[in-house]
Amino acid sequence: MTRTPQPPKVDLPREQRRVRHRALIALLVCAPTLALVTLALPVWFDFPTGVAERLALVLRADLVVALWVVIAIRMVAKVRFESKDDNAGSAFGSPSARLAVPAAFLQNTLEQAFIAFVGHLALATVEGEAPLAYVLGSVALFCLGRATFLLGYPRGAGGRAFGIVTTVLPTLGGYVWVILAIIADLIGQMP
Repeated sequence: MTRTPQPPKVDLPREQRRVRHRALIALLVCAPTLALVTLALPVWFDFPTGVAERLALVLRADLVVALWVVIAIRMVAKVRFESKDDNAGSAFGSPSARLAVPAAFLQNTLEQAFIAFVGHLALATVEGEAPLAYVLGSVALFCLGRATFLLGYPRGAGGRAFGIVTTVLPTLGGYVWVILAIIADLIGQMP
């Protein structure tokens, strides 16, 4: 019989402190990492200048992001294949306790991958080498974020916080960069 996993008992103020603390640590990892790759990689490598080549580079880098979706799908498929309770599929019942974390990881990874893809492609349209270097740093941090999110999942929101923040901060930074570039372009076109 399928058992719906019960949420752990949570001391909310303590968990919120853990989330804030780990989010701060993630910021302290992401900010210098992104600054370093954005400044250093263009010195060491020649990045493409044509739009098609820039998009190709970003799409190739984003294959690494997509691999995390493949890993998450495989985790869910493995549990479904091996579990009598989950084999019928999600249309026929709630996930078992064994499937709950892989299913949640898959859902969150799909969400994060989508917003990362859009941000990375948009960054490829911003002139200069730095945006492409930023994408490469973002992909590396996406990997670190997904791994630590998955490892921390059983330990609650505080356990997942470093991973989710490390996954999403570079993406949000990319969105801000593109929006600022759009505003600059618009202001530059004003008479």
